[in-house]
Amino acid sequence: MGLVSVGMGQLKAKVICPDFYVDVLDGTVNGVKPSNTQNEIKEKFPCFTSAVEESAEAKCGGGIFFKTKDLFFYTKRKYVEVGPKFIGKTSIPVLGTKRGSHFSRLGNPKIKDDLWEAYDMQYGTLVLHFDVAGPNGKVKYFQFSTLGTDGLNLCE
Repeated sequence: MGLVSVGMGQLKAKVICPDFYVDVLDGTVNGVKPSNTQNEIKEKFPCFTSAVEESAEAKCGGGIFFKTKDLFFYTKRKYVEVGPKFIGKTSIPVLGTKRGSHFSRLGNPKIKDDLWEAYDMQYGTLVLHFDVAGPNGKVKYFQFSTLGTDGLNLCE
């Protein structure tokens, strides 16, 4: 009996996060901005799958990652990436939408490339990445930052 009680003491409840809600027009995830600190993000979302402390040696400068939800906070670079398999909701449809279908909500892109478009937003920048070049591309993933296009440094 003594061994059973010791074994039971090592059980830990799974940490559960709230459902993720990305407000594309406000640049937040459940009210958390890309400029929040690592500790603030960890406190709000304790279910992160990994964390890399910010440093010059860290890949992409460090961040808080939710791989099972396909959501990544790059805290040193102050942006969030929402991947193609994102589990959660967005304020407006973005993933899988056709290139050119965003004018009514986002206006014209500030910068365009074959595979991405960057939009000036009230909070900073929104970057849509497309699966193929040209007018038939659909949004594969997107990133948003509190920085403007001049200060934005995305991880490759």
